[in-house]
Amino acid sequence: MFIDEACVSCIINQSAKVADAINADEQLKSRLTSTVEDMSKSFSFKNSPPEIASEVYEKMSYLADKKDLYDDVKEHSTKKALSFVPLLEEKLLKSKNRLLTATKIAVAGNVIDLAAEVEFDLKEELSKIFDTEFSHNDFDELEKKLQVAKTVLIIGDNVGEHIFDYIFIKTLKELYPNAEYSYMVRGNPIINDVTMKEAKEAGFDKLCHLRNSGVNTPGFTYNRANIESQELFDDSDLVISKGMGNYECLSPSHRKEICFLLKVKCGVVATSLEKEIGDIICKIV
Repeated sequence: MFIDEACVSCIINQSAKVADAINADEQLKSRLTSTVEDMSKSFSFKNSPPEIASEVYEKMSYLADKKDLYDDVKEHSTKKALSFVPLLEEKLLKSKNRLLTATKIAVAGNVIDLAAEVEFDLKEELSKIFDTEFSHNDFDELEKKLQVAKTVLIIGDNVGEHIFDYIFIKTLKELYPNAEYSYMVRGNPIINDVTMKEAKEAGFDKLCHLRNSGVNTPGFTYNRANIESQELFDDSDLVISKGMGNYECLSPSHRKEICFLLKVKCGVVATSLEKEIGDIICKIV
């Protein structure tokens, strides 16, 4: 996906979010927002939103002299997500369709998105996600592909959401133990996306193969990934892509057998998917 005018205003608005998140004084806040506004005048409309975001956040990180702009927020998101784990494990225990329940859990976690046009409340989403149908529903096809896949790659998205991904992968391993599972994360801190740090703290390195993509974008940008990650992406029988950033980077993609799991949180992605903001998606291409 390429950016459009709506993406530009959204990215500019994110500079104010960053300023608030790091408790910037008025001088720094003004500098952050004015710098991003200036950068927006030369945004390339041949780039995806995550590619543009990588440049913007790198600049804001430099101005704020803070490598991980959202480190405190990510820690809070993780704690909040962990507080729901007992409830979700109980849901799985009582579920008549554990794969569907685990998939819904993975999608519910996708509401934790600091770069979204519209923000959703995690507690509220969890209260209704299990009774909500996928607006684009390729779940049956996903189940069939999981039954035969020998290698499955899950591309992570946001911190907090990764706790829900852990439950998802753990369930996949129990249901389809003959496959190898990999979880891919960002190469460095960008917005609130999951990196090796948060993934290791959550125990992914003991759950499955944990891979550092090497990308500096809030989404898996193939041509920015390291060779090992490109090969893993190309060679896996099935790729499960979490969230809007990965969807933006992988639409289109040179490979098939990608399952996009996400909640629609902006008008540009809604238009691309021909869905509405708030819809949940399970789409295989």
